[in-house]
Amino acid sequence: MKSPFQRQSVADVDPFVAIKTGNGRMFEIFRYLQTVARSEQPVLVHGETGVGKELMVQALHKASGLDGPLIAVNVAGLDGAMFSDTLFGHVRGAYSGAESVRHGLVAEAQGGTLFLDEIGDLNQESQTKLLRLLQERIYYPLGADVTRSTDARVVCATHCDLQEQMTRGLFRADLYYRLSAHRASIPPLRERIGDIALLTGHFVAESAHALNKPVPQISDAFLKRLEAYHFPGNVRELQALIHDAVACHGGGRVLSLETIEMKLRDAGYVSGGEGAVAWDEDTTIFSAISGPLPTFKAIERQLLAEALRRSNGNQGVAAAMLGISRTALNRRIQMLRRGRKNGTTHPPLENY
Repeated sequence: MKSPFQRQSVADVDPFVAIKTGNGRMFEIFRYLQTVARSEQPVLVHGETGVGKELMVQALHKASGLDGPLIAVNVAGLDGAMFSDTLFGHVRGAYSGAESVRHGLVAEAQGGTLFLDEIGDLNQESQTKLLRLLQERIYYPLGADVTRSTDARVVCATHCDLQEQMTRGLFRADLYYRLSAHRASIPPLRERIGDIALLTGHFVAESAHALNKPVPQISDAFLKRLEAYHFPGNVRELQALIHDAVACHGGGRVLSLETIEMKLRDAGYVSGGEGAVAWDEDTTIFSAISGPLPTFKAIERQLLAEALRRSNGNQGVAAAMLGISRTALNRRIQMLRRGRKNGTTHPPLENY
């Protein structure tokens, strides 16, 4: 069978130009990924939450020349049988309720790319199943007694330090070395300050078009305020901030600095520049509590609800405020929802 990687169709336009940047390190990553785009080996893309890992994977897939689709799945919440069912599918009667055949995502990605996001959150049992798929290129759908083969190229992304997780016994070393045959690490936005102006202009125009508004100009003071902020949520946070600013803009030629000042001075944001709002570690949030301390779960619920309120329900921005990944935030919300008992009144996490 002819390998799908032997196809020679090349896009007329460099697929990486869709990623807005003027940063030298980013261009180095583009050149590297262009070089390995036609390799059959897995690619591991690392970067903080919101840096644009999925955009990088999309460009990599286009550069590969593969005829098959790009199939993406966030594996963080897939444990045990759910991982197998999602990736490998099942035959009819595999388990109670399996009334028809389901083709898993591996089959859907045939001839293309299977993108596994948040690979660092995959549990040990599922890691073993993925390792076998990578080693042997075969798999069993649930309930099947005959293996299926795949030629899908596997690409993974994570915000985690997988080498640290290996030393802690949380991630298999053999799987890590399989996945990282080709590896790229995307720098956070705070390490490519020059991209802020470029991205801001792009997001202002994009948001104005989406909101059916005239495109406002951007002042130097507006950009300097953004460049003084360290953006824990990276490009995704910048995009949400600019969309909110354009939505709140009341008119006029120039986008008002006041449209972002409230957000950046909010206690949930910590700026690295002048006018920073810093947390005083000598101050305790419990100083006003004279009675018994609230439970840990009650504090967590209120903290999550407040972050979601301040971010207007944007989970990416809320996660950045709390210093956790969006996947971790969503997992905590789901756990707290399941933990509600006896009609106890809690902050309205069910709204998000």
